[in-house]
Amino acid sequence: MASYETLLLLSPELGEENRKEILDKFTGIIADQGGEMSETDEWGMRTLAYPVQKQSRGYYVRLVFDAPGKLIAELERHIRITDGIFKFITVKQAA
Repeated sequence: MASYETLLLLSPELGEENRKEILDKFTGIIADQGGEMSETDEWGMRTLAYPVQKQSRGYYVRLVFDAPGKLIAELERHIRITDGIFKFITVKQAA
């Protein structure tokens, strides 16, 4: 399994409870598909360099995990259909 890192930019309008539900959903998908979470790093609310969907602030979360390659497509599919996520990026970490 390879190591991956996903950075999520969440809406500032989401409450603490909604953010926790979203993160639990994604960590559950990773575990169900045979992956293993290494780290969940919440960077918190930050001012954006430019407006995204008319928002000037966003809540950043970084997920670090080990997973088979096929899991990435499934995880990104779920990210795309989840309300409250502006942007995301998943990168494979160097060995």
